[in-house]
Amino acid sequence: MKLIVITTPQFFEGEAVAVTSLFQNGLEILHLRKPGASAEEMEYFLRQLPMEYMPRIVTHEQFQLASVFGLKGIHLNGRNPQIPFGYKGHISCSCHSLEEVLKHKSDCSYVFLSSIYDSISKEGYSSAYSCDTLKKAQQAGIIDSNVMALGGISLEHLPEIAALGFGGAVLLGDIWQQAKEDFIPHFLHLKQLSSPPSLIFNF
Repeated sequence: MKLIVITTPQFFEGEAVAVTSLFQNGLEILHLRKPGASAEEMEYFLRQLPMEYMPRIVTHEQFQLASVFGLKGIHLNGRNPQIPFGYKGHISCSCHSLEEVLKHKSDCSYVFLSSIYDSISKEGYSSAYSCDTLKKAQQAGIIDSNVMALGGISLEHLPEIAALGFGGAVLLGDIWQQAKEDFIPHFLHLKQLSSPPSLIFNF
């Protein structure tokens, strides 16, 4: 099961070092989401990261940077819903209903479905689906390996997410709210539990 990390909406001191540490410890995909950032700010941040990790980054803004920096791809959402003309690379998108998943899944490498649990980072964002609804969606083939669970994901949710057929878990609040000294050990624990043998054993 994939583990995907989304950045905080605002840049913070030491963020490039933290992101580099995640990559060094096995993070496969980072979603760079900075809604208010300019192209110059995004470029400055990317230049602080080792170039070898560019192919693991998906950007939610300033799509032109994908080709400039050789990023993994782009992510479509309400702010940026259009694929740039001529773009042929990796595409993912945000979905807020099972109907949207059905609509967009075939056109994307994967989609995010939210909110699965009560949000950790956004106050007032509650779970939008019952467990029964998600099970039925799995049985109907709506939830599969190309659908990533987003919203309130933490350590204890990983077994259930795997059992419901999601292809991965998208982490935001659970990662960035860790104390500095617990940051990487916590990620490594998540990574260990996301592997199939651990999930089967713990479920």
